[in-house]
Amino acid sequence: MTKYFKTFTTALFLTGAIVPTLASARPMTPEDLATLKRMGSVSISPDEKWAAYDVTETQPETYERSSALYLLDIDAADATPVRILDAAGKSEHSPAFAPDGSLYYLSDASGSEQLWHADILSGDKVGKPVQASDLKADIAGFKLSQTGKQIALWGDIARDCPTFGCDESGNRAEPGPGTGREYDELFIRHWSSWETPGNYSRIFAFELKDGKIAGEGSALDGDLTGDSPSKPFGGGEEIAWVPGEDGVFFALRVADRNEPKSTNIDIYGAKADGKETVNFTANNKATDTLPAFSSDGEWLAWAAMERPGYEADRLVVKLRKQGSDEDEAIALTKDWDRSVGSIVWTPDNKYLIVTAQDVLDHPAFAVEVATGKVTRLTAEGNVGTTIPLQDGSLIYTMNSLQAPTDIYRRTAGGNVTQLTNINGRELAEIDKVEIKRFNFPGANGDTVWGQIIKPQGATGKLPMAFLVHGGPQSSFGNNWSTRWNPKVMAAQGYAAVTVDFHGSAGYGQKFTDSINQDWGGKPLEDLKLGYAAALKIDPQIDGERSCALGGSYGGYMMNWIAGNWPDRFDCLINHAGVFDLRAMALSTEELWFDQWDHGGNWWSRPNPEKWNPVNKITNWKTPTLFIHGEKDFRIPYTQTIMPFTVSQEMDIPSKLLIFPDENHWVLKGKNSVQWYRTVFDWMDKWTAAGNQESEGE
Repeated sequence: MTKYFKTFTTALFLTGAIVPTLASARPMTPEDLATLKRMGSVSISPDEKWAAYDVTETQPETYERSSALYLLDIDAADATPVRILDAAGKSEHSPAFAPDGSLYYLSDASGSEQLWHADILSGDKVGKPVQASDLKADIAGFKLSQTGKQIALWGDIARDCPTFGCDESGNRAEPGPGTGREYDELFIRHWSSWETPGNYSRIFAFELKDGKIAGEGSALDGDLTGDSPSKPFGGGEEIAWVPGEDGVFFALRVADRNEPKSTNIDIYGAKADGKETVNFTANNKATDTLPAFSSDGEWLAWAAMERPGYEADRLVVKLRKQGSDEDEAIALTKDWDRSVGSIVWTPDNKYLIVTAQDVLDHPAFAVEVATGKVTRLTAEGNVGTTIPLQDGSLIYTMNSLQAPTDIYRRTAGGNVTQLTNINGRELAEIDKVEIKRFNFPGANGDTVWGQIIKPQGATGKLPMAFLVHGGPQSSFGNNWSTRWNPKVMAAQGYAAVTVDFHGSAGYGQKFTDSINQDWGGKPLEDLKLGYAAALKIDPQIDGERSCALGGSYGGYMMNWIAGNWPDRFDCLINHAGVFDLRAMALSTEELWFDQWDHGGNWWSRPNPEKWNPVNKITNWKTPTLFIHGEKDFRIPYTQTIMPFTVSQEMDIPSKLLIFPDENHWVLKGKNSVQWYRTVFDWMDKWTAAGNQESEGE
């Protein structure tokens, strides 16, 4: 087993995955950001020779998107990926190798999202694709059993539907005489969609015969009512087949009137015939998720939170031996003050490969099963998928502030090779940016980290783009984003400054917890101190020309800054920010988030108005751009209509950008370009050198 860890520590920062040096040509544009290719799912063949993955491409003329599958020989030096499956005008995605080396994937080639199957022939040739399912409902995802004889499919299915999709009358509750939806409990809407009463994300198990599903399948939820995978973002990481057996474990949140206030996700197990559904984590009333079995089926690993109602609690890796009781589980990472984001076993079952936010990075780590010892495997960057191989190497995906996601391989000795460069030609035409990390004493004297991102080789003074992350329990770290991208912001001639204030992730759970019931306290102090620290560290930044911008909690902070730091910035940009905490408490959907962060429901909070931006509007005077999506149910768009109205009534220069077809995020290509253009126009207007516009104009 030493092959997995030879020179891990010494090689950590010497051989980290680095994007190759690219030629400097021109600044990055919003159009570049919207049209760069996007890496999707990755699967490795049983013989560990091939990687299959999907890539989404965006047409620069129309911004229409489609995805195709690629095959790459991961052993061949300088191998060229081969585009293997690409139905014209359709999308192929989510590839997964079967034990026999054939490939399953999802495609809308038949008019709906269905399962397809193709044989991998000699070399990189692919046999004729065969549609493997023809179900009445769209398939949202799938997971193959280790034997390849069974498959778990999931999608939105009516609870009273015994099969994977029913006739029209069986897919929704009986409608009334009009168009109204009728509810008698929460959720009524979630993230970006109104709930369809009676419909849930449900898992069905099917037999596989000759590359196709057989029979009508068996629902695995037994007498449970809830979503598995969990909504809105759960996927295959919440589902695990029992090795060598016809059983499936899955994470599910029970749907009842307490659901909007509950983070109690449990891990259940069921036979593939849908019988004997059992709750394996019933004693824990907080989140249990990410089930993963050792290859021999002897051990179940999963991630567990401790505090009910807290979505940003630390996820600790737990281990439970087959046949043991829940209270005998081992808290493997209880002494490691990081929250795990993924779990996979190494082939020899001696280590778990996990990911976790750590300061400004999101690396991969190895956790020794026998001792709980944690070793960092990757250097700077944001690691996503991890696939350990028999030879001790690790296949993983990674992105950074400089480049989107690609596939990398790390040998047992610590050497890293970039296997793909899906945007190599495009990135070669775009200037890189300079990135400098810094830290400073923040609130309570605690160490706070930040970053300065600016155009490479820039001369002269640069105005500041002061970026405040959302969450708030997250990080503005070293990762690629298509929505809040510091590289494209710096490319416009700005020094982008980020600060991971109190409440951010990657610095230990105490630091994350410290924002609780203190939204406008320590974080604002950190931002003020971080602003001053950045100016001291980098004299090229022009502290007299700056614009602050943020979304979600970052948008809340824009409203809070407007009333509590009104003389600092030339402009503000507020995307989907909380303006009135009372209205937020009574209109958001996942009540657990609001109630945990602020100390209960609105009428029971000790001092509910303390951090409410609406109470400081008489101090407002900073020109502000407001942005929101009408389909945002996390922070309803009226939270932006209100402050825009205030600004207009007070004759403060202000502008409103509303997207009728976006949720809490801006996801569509054309909308992304419009978002960035509007943002940059606003920043340029108020931070231009010699700007003499008064606040009342």
